[in-house]
Amino acid sequence: MNAEQTTGRVWNRRRTEKQRRLAEANMPGKVIPTDQLVSVLENLLAPGDRVVLEGNNQKQADFLSRMLAEVNPQKIHDLHMIMPSVGRSEHLDLFEKGIARKLDFSFSGTQSLRISQLLEDGLLEIGAIHTYIELYSRLYVDLSPNVALIAGYKADRKGNLYTGPSTEDTPALVEAAAFHDGIVIAGQRTGGRRMRSAARRYSRLVDRLRGGCRQAVLYRTALHPRSAPD
Repeated sequence: MNAEQTTGRVWNRRRTEKQRRLAEANMPGKVIPTDQLVSVLENLLAPGDRVVLEGNNQKQADFLSRMLAEVNPQKIHDLHMIMPSVGRSEHLDLFEKGIARKLDFSFSGTQSLRISQLLEDGLLEIGAIHTYIELYSRLYVDLSPNVALIAGYKADRKGNLYTGPSTEDTPALVEAAAFHDGIVIAGQRTGGRRMRSAARRYSRLVDRLRGGCRQAVLYRTALHPRSAPD
């Protein structure tokens, strides 16, 4: 292979882009105050990004989905949303506002009628309707996410996260982003002194208490539900 064939080829584009976005967000440490979360999302996301939003019959990233629906559509638009379950009204508010355009999902439940209306109005495009296993598998092949928004339960300020007792779907979502140089943002319900899940895999964290929301956190890598003992 001569020099002309290799000129201009970049092998770490996704990693460089992730570092650039994290630098622009300018967040000290792992924790994002909730009053800054919308502006941070506007720095971490880009038009056309593939975004995983956790939602299933175990737990919902409800706070993060509400915050995502508040970003400026002039800055963030045409997102490709990947959602196991479309079950909340703000999930589809994203499409009505122009924040998102394309949807890959597995289950819609009570939102199925609204999805059909958005399709008829030309506000939503469906990539495919999958089984859960099919959707999770594609995250590692051709739907690798730029950003994953997940639901946690407890975390400390170092970014160690416990995602709750029913969490078998979460690692599949997190690792697909983290091991492909994506950004993972986790919302948490309560605080904790020492958690058992490795923090090194995540980008940031959001602290979300019942009845109120205080902070958010970004994590750099993925979650292992069974981590080593203290």
